[in-house]
Amino acid sequence: MSIVTVLVVVQGVFAQEWYTDFSKAKKTAAEKNNAIILVFQGSDWCAPCIKLAKEIWSTTEFKALAKDHFVMLKADFPRKRKNALSKDQQEHNAKLAEKYNPNGYFPYVVVLNARGDVLGSMGYEKMSPTAYFNKLKAFEK
Repeated sequence: MSIVTVLVVVQGVFAQEWYTDFSKAKKTAAEKNNAIILVFQGSDWCAPCIKLAKEIWSTTEFKALAKDHFVMLKADFPRKRKNALSKDQQEHNAKLAEKYNPNGYFPYVVVLNARGDVLGSMGYEKMSPTAYFNKLKAFEK
């Protein structure tokens, strides 16, 4: 097996799919019997959001842990014109925020069951990807 093939396989194993549609995330969560991790972020302006993405979400460690446990759902609120979302996506994210983040916290991570019921929430915390995963997982009990 070539090194390129190995890298593609490894990347596929640890690839993390981020949903942007709540209905699809709920459907997948129900099918897999997983919790949903709903992340409210400002990807281009919120420093703690950017740190959370870099230190937790994008790590191989977190991706490997979360792969079979969570459906990842992103509600992004970028401010720069070049990062603007479609009007439909903006409205979708605003509805999610109205229901799950009425105080407008960023970053705000909400753990939901497949029906969309809140199990717990947290923000950015300086910890290892494994510790963050375990904290999210604890809300499922």
